[in-house]
Amino acid sequence: MNKRVLLTGGLGFIGSHTVEHWLKTTDWDIVVLDSLRFAGRVERLLDIEAYDPKRVTPLWHDLRAPLHDQIKRQIGEIDYIVNMASDSHVDRSITEPIDFVQNNVSLALNMLEYARNVQPEKFIQVSTDEVYGPAPVGHDHVEGEPHRPSNPYSASKSAQEAIAFSYWRTYNVPVYITNTMNNFGERQHPEKYVPMVINKICNGEEIQVHSRPNENGDWTIGSRVWLHARNHADAVQYILQNIDHQRYVNSDVTPDVQRYNVSGEKEIDNLQIVNMISDIVGTPANYKLVDYHSSRPGHDLRYSLNGDKLRNAGWTAPMSVEESFEKTVNWTLNHPEWLIG
Repeated sequence: MNKRVLLTGGLGFIGSHTVEHWLKTTDWDIVVLDSLRFAGRVERLLDIEAYDPKRVTPLWHDLRAPLHDQIKRQIGEIDYIVNMASDSHVDRSITEPIDFVQNNVSLALNMLEYARNVQPEKFIQVSTDEVYGPAPVGHDHVEGEPHRPSNPYSASKSAQEAIAFSYWRTYNVPVYITNTMNNFGERQHPEKYVPMVINKICNGEEIQVHSRPNENGDWTIGSRVWLHARNHADAVQYILQNIDHQRYVNSDVTPDVQRYNVSGEKEIDNLQIVNMISDIVGTPANYKLVDYHSSRPGHDLRYSLNGDKLRNAGWTAPMSVEESFEKTVNWTLNHPEWLIG
């Protein structure tokens, strides 16, 4: 019998790629539950080539509120829950911290409480590398390191993880926590780095490349490990299909919830990204190195996750980062409507 999965945030960027990937690679029925806040757009589902309304049920619910009986009936029986919904833009979390944090904390609590009642086979709480704070040069964060969030967004994601852990520990909700970083791909909101760079190159505008000035006058350029949203969707699918859940027994046998970093295979600095996109577009980039902390306080210069645990469990990304960037840039150039906010 095919599975029925509830995906929150499925009208967002990563969520829509998750719907698309699962439509192509599984026989699952997908219930999409979305608040339609800042990043949610119905057009993301309608643009999916494999979209099948017989298999996808989009529902609206303000996830800051508990799920009421009517929405529960519309959701129906569920095997898996993937809680992907969250406000995620760091700059907005800094300018509007109260609404931002309250939204992310409330939606995690409400979805975990729903899971406590319906008891799905698995519950995945999708989180971010940013809960760990900046990664020093030469260090890639591994699962379970101490959290040192640098801004209200990453603090709200850290809070989501803490609540998920407590529901696993107290109520035996079958929780997994995944941490990912710097997803990119088609249909991404134009404020994000990759579409923003594409837009500025096409318009001949200056691109600010976040860096750090050194004492000798050189610059250390910020870097990330980039991951196409389709690869992220594939990793979540792999966990659901292949990794058995581990219930809490006691602190000696199961001291922590199951955690998996979902990371790309290569670290690329911000200027390399600009040059890669410039080469694909075929237009020179106009860029300027700027001090990341003075221009974007609360941001971290370098993020990096160690993805060995999930890869050692058998997962491999479907497509390389180079192929992913070429596909994303070319698709975006052919769909310029997605460069408009």
